[in-house]
Amino acid sequence: MAGKVALLLWAQTLGLAGAQTTQLLVQPPWRPAVLWDRVTLTCQGSGTAGATTWYKDGKRWGQEGSDRLIVTESGTYTCDRPDTGRSPPVTVSKGVLVLQVPARALLEGDTVTLRCRSWWNNTLRDVYFYHEEKQLRGPQDETELSLSPLQLSHSGRYRCQGYVSYVVSQWRESERVTVTVHRIPPSGVSLSVQPPGGQVALGDRLVLSCTVAMGTGPLSFSWHREGSGALLGTGPQLELPHVGDNASGQYRCRVRDGDSVAQSDPLNVTVLVPVANATITPGPLAHQVHTGDNVTLRCSVQVGSAPVTFTWLHNGQELARGPLLELGDIDVGHSGTYQCVATNQLGQDGHRVFRAPSPELALEVTPGSAWLTVAAGVGGALLFLLLLVGVIVAWHRWHRVAARKQQER
Repeated sequence: MAGKVALLLWAQTLGLAGAQTTQLLVQPPWRPAVLWDRVTLTCQGSGTAGATTWYKDGKRWGQEGSDRLIVTESGTYTCDRPDTGRSPPVTVSKGVLVLQVPARALLEGDTVTLRCRSWWNNTLRDVYFYHEEKQLRGPQDETELSLSPLQLSHSGRYRCQGYVSYVVSQWRESERVTVTVHRIPPSGVSLSVQPPGGQVALGDRLVLSCTVAMGTGPLSFSWHREGSGALLGTGPQLELPHVGDNASGQYRCRVRDGDSVAQSDPLNVTVLVPVANATITPGPLAHQVHTGDNVTLRCSVQVGSAPVTFTWLHNGQELARGPLLELGDIDVGHSGTYQCVATNQLGQDGHRVFRAPSPELALEVTPGSAWLTVAAGVGGALLFLLLLVGVIVAWHRWHRVAARKQQER
């Protein structure tokens, strides 16, 4: 029973229950099509191609028996199959100025480009674009308008205007075309990710897989990230061999069956950016050391994949490589700032995946060892005490001599 329910949901989502309808495909895939393109119409429906009947402007057109038609005249075309009926219409225009929209279902989040085209692609300048009579852009010589990412608010009627170099330069306005943006209910499509949980280190490999519960083919897949109108992939799997720090976000898979579409729930991917840490041993107070001491600097990375290479910089100049930097019998010349840089290289092409510098560490080297310094301090204190005792003894002697002389007098 569960299998039947899943099949029914899938059929409703992708429109398979309504797949028994005649469809008219246009190539190049734009609407309205334009006569100066080599336009080919293909009729799809049940039964054999020999049962196809073509109509132009409501009247029979051309010979029966072929499911393909090369258009030579402008007009509105439909096709008919006995078991599935008549197709939706396709218009072929010969207007001097035509605004074209992609001939497919327009879905929320897609990248869509509208094209303002002049007769036989003559020069077009000072182009304006309008949405529901609100000016969007112009005047510019740019003849395309991008709607990305597509939102429900983009639905409505569009037109363009501009000067066309047709015999003489003429101001022309296109017919209005309707853009309808569809919201896709998530159903029937699921995502899985490697590594599990969708957390991946910067530069690592990320694989997303799209699974269809049930359905019939042929199916086409597309991958999208929320907030980005770019198409990421067109297969059941999306592989990013070296993810960048801008790859975080919510990913979706969309599955098409003709004009019907289903999409997955969003899957969150988080790219963990490596952070390098540098420490000095011994202890945090060892930033001030003395000549002759032994100091070890350690570098580690919180996130990342092997092989990780550590490079040590002294006052900005490369000094050594490796996670440990041993400074034995140091002198005043070792003073300065130290920093380690962690990098990761994957692949035969030596592609650098990440470069993570640590905070700088300041090392101050004082002349003389700590023991000599302590000894010098102690010796100074003892000398001061001896001098003080000598002064006191001399004062007492002088006082006694002075008192004896007074008595003798």
